[in-house]
Amino acid sequence: MTSDLTLVSHSLCPYVQRAAIALAEKGVAFERVTIDLSDKPDWFRKVSPLGKVPLLKTGDTYLFESAPILEYLEDSQPMPLHPRDPVERARHRAHIEFGSQVLNGIGALYNAADRQGFEEKAAALCEKFLHLERELDADGPFFSGPDFSLVDATFGPVFRYFDVFDRLGRFGILDGLEKVGRWRENLATRTSVKEAVTVDYPANLTGFLKRRNSWISELI
Repeated sequence: MTSDLTLVSHSLCPYVQRAAIALAEKGVAFERVTIDLSDKPDWFRKVSPLGKVPLLKTGDTYLFESAPILEYLEDSQPMPLHPRDPVERARHRAHIEFGSQVLNGIGALYNAADRQGFEEKAAALCEKFLHLERELDADGPFFSGPDFSLVDATFGPVFRYFDVFDRLGRFGILDGLEKVGRWRENLATRTSVKEAVTVDYPANLTGFLKRRNSWISELI
């Protein structure tokens, strides 16, 4: 199947996964090109002003940054993943940004140099997930009820980190959060979420964490 859309990716990038999940949920064909961010090809340097992924090539234009890419897909492709109500839509957009802040917290967690720093970052993440526990629809299965949304596409990659963290130890970040736990389980079984990464993703992420020379590296 040919496509006019190309998603420029890195194998571990959670922001790339957001776009891949959204495209899959919309049933849109796309090509995927994976690059090594530690050895960026010249063509990528020319078209990525921030030197980051994802990029989405549409026609002769490269779009960059995941949030605008998601909005472009909403504007241009079928099967909307935003709610129609403007207040609820704004709430969803805010929680997509909140998801980015959670990812920043996860990065701070796995880069913490010692156990004390790790525990401080874990506590900060706990507060963020407590907020989500309050915001989640009580019946689920997704963020705001039965319909899969871009917020769900945002948090599928977030929980994938915890699948690997759970193999390293009991950090307690998600403990006692029943709605968050159910949401995590429901996203993990979603085809679009599962297929947004390759089968060697857990091993690749584990290798990445080991190379951080941080406290969590010592657990591997």
